[in-house]
Amino acid sequence: MTPRPFTGAFTQQEPIGDVAIAAAVAVMKTGRLHRYNTIPGELSQVSLLESEYAAYQQQSYCLACASGGYAMHIALLAAGMQPGEPVLTNAFTLSPVPGAIVNAGGRPVLVECTRDLVIDLDDLDAKAAQSGARFLLLSHMRGHIADMEKIGEITAVHGMTLIEDCAHTMGATWNGVKSGNFGLAGCFSTQTYKHMNSGEGGLLTSNDPDFMARAIILSGSYMLYERHGAAPEGSHFADIRLDTPNCSGRMDNLRAAILRPQLAELDNSIERWNERYRTLETALRRSALFYLPIRPDAEHYVGSSIQFLAEGISQENARDFVLANKALGVELKWFGASEPVAFTSNHHSWRYLQQQNLPETDAVQSGLFDMRIPLTFTVADCAHIADIIVHCAGPLRLKGAA
Repeated sequence: MTPRPFTGAFTQQEPIGDVAIAAAVAVMKTGRLHRYNTIPGELSQVSLLESEYAAYQQQSYCLACASGGYAMHIALLAAGMQPGEPVLTNAFTLSPVPGAIVNAGGRPVLVECTRDLVIDLDDLDAKAAQSGARFLLLSHMRGHIADMEKIGEITAVHGMTLIEDCAHTMGATWNGVKSGNFGLAGCFSTQTYKHMNSGEGGLLTSNDPDFMARAIILSGSYMLYERHGAAPEGSHFADIRLDTPNCSGRMDNLRAAILRPQLAELDNSIERWNERYRTLETALRRSALFYLPIRPDAEHYVGSSIQFLAEGISQENARDFVLANKALGVELKWFGASEPVAFTSNHHSWRYLQQQNLPETDAVQSGLFDMRIPLTFTVADCAHIADIIVHCAGPLRLKGAA
């Protein structure tokens, strides 16, 4: 029996709350939208957000900037990456990650992905040795966290600096340590589809004062770095302020005002996401039609999206599967498509990189499907969606695709 169509919108986020709207209106009434446009004795909304997010993240310093991609870009520059230098990163990620490396002047070296959707540690070890890379920009793609103790061992052996892309793991932990706290810096996004929504925006955290001083100057602080809410002491800027270029990418007070109330609700939102994720995961795993990535006990994830593999599926069947779900109102993304679609692409489409041989990643992505889980969906909605996905996958078993 065909399930009834689902009518919810996969791009509809929860409305901005009344407290955040009131805060935004208050900023607009002052006219002081620029983060450094303050009156005497006033801390800007951006500075307050930086202080509050540093406390939430349990890091000494935080910089609010224009986007998560910009946070990665200036993190690499502030860490000392030189033009043309190799930077290791995940082959399975979204294009802004290698894009940030290229934008900063680096050369992305892509590391294979496992069927659990994390970076392949053996390939990471081998490519670290082969490339001589000094930096690993580790993408916790779609919220899947690799074994961070082993990552730490590999980076230590090869003398690599770790920078974490935490766009999909804001609020997640590994063995009780927050994602973003394992290396030099953590980079976070507040783009509409992330865990806090300001349309666009980013946050960069670290415990290293000289690194953060360089990042603050790079972000476009001019000589106004003392107006930050979670910045190093002024002595760390003495030479850095003169030696570091201004690459303006600041966050404004309007976005910060919207984000501060959302931060207060973040942990509650995470539990709501995970309830919805577990509903979908349980139903899809029970069907025995798909491979669902293993979530280790050490990982406290944020289930704001779900991924599953139909291993061995043909391109034709994969396209038919996506279309069948769409006809019943379920929007799936397929990472094995030959052409990029909206936010979804694979390394074959990133022609600004040197093409690289990644057979393990290609095999994983050929049958990899991805779906957002907006908090506008109820738990019952998620059960309904799972029924549709399983129904549409049924014929795949007959075609030997799963």
